[in-house]
Amino acid sequence: MPHRPPIYKSDARKSRTEENAETLAVEALSFLAADPERLSRFLSLSGVDIASLRHAAAQEGFLAGIMAHLAADEALLMEFAAASGRAPEQIAAACQSLNPGFDS
Repeated sequence: MPHRPPIYKSDARKSRTEENAETLAVEALSFLAADPERLSRFLSLSGVDIASLRHAAAQEGFLAGIMAHLAADEALLMEFAAASGRAPEQIAAACQSLNPGFDS
């Protein structure tokens, strides 16, 4: 039987936290995409064009960028919080999880 390194609870918790944050970021992308004005602003600020959005979304760091975009605009963050039924603090925590050191 092959030896596997032990999985520590803190590692599993971190992984679960990051997965939850990534899931929330995907929801945030859907939220942005549902409104042409919100999506246009995000694309403009991120430098991504609509034709390459799908490719960009698969790149490392893209989901972190979505969360940073939300966290940088309080009105947008509050709008997403209301639409998703989550507390703004939960969204900010997801942003922090994907962007260590980010200060919203």
